[in-house]
Amino acid sequence: MLSHMRWLNEPPEWSLDGGVLHAVTELKTDFWRQTFYGWTTDNGHFFHAPATGDFTASAIVAAEHTTRFDQAGMMVRADAHNWLKSGLEVTSGAVQVSTVVTRDFSDVSMATVADFTGSLAMRVTRFGSALTVHCRRPGGGQWQLLRLAYLDLPATVDVGVMCCSPERAGLSATFRDFRLGPPISRDGLE
Repeated sequence: MLSHMRWLNEPPEWSLDGGVLHAVTELKTDFWRQTFYGWTTDNGHFFHAPATGDFTASAIVAAEHTTRFDQAGMMVRADAHNWLKSGLEVTSGAVQVSTVVTRDFSDVSMATVADFTGSLAMRVTRFGSALTVHCRRPGGGQWQLLRLAYLDLPATVDVGVMCCSPERAGLSATFRDFRLGPPISRDGLE
């Protein structure tokens, strides 16, 4: 699947080997619109494919987080004004899971990762205008619901993995086991 994807804001260094994507971020990259900080940034790195209708996308995400707001995860994007991103992020001195929903203005929610081991399985599901975000430890366990959000989306959106480093360059991120397919059962969303 990864071999058929393309970049929005290609990073200066990246490789794709055996279904594993490795990327290193450019200086001061992010996806954010206005809220609280007053700026708009749309230069984060997003490796994506088109998806029409309802879907579930998943990947295992890992990154060498060292600096505030370093982030790596998944993204669903209609355009620069309407998108969702969720992933590992350094906030308040610790790696947490952030989910940002943007409808002209960005909002963010945070969740702690108990006993974080360096990587996290992420899953995003679309049902019409509803998006759910889940995470769990790689290799199994129960999916934890991070966010159920409304986002007015066109029939076809871009979905994939993203990484950003708003305060530096050089965040090293790895994505493996990316999958994009039919949506999971609605019963599995809670």
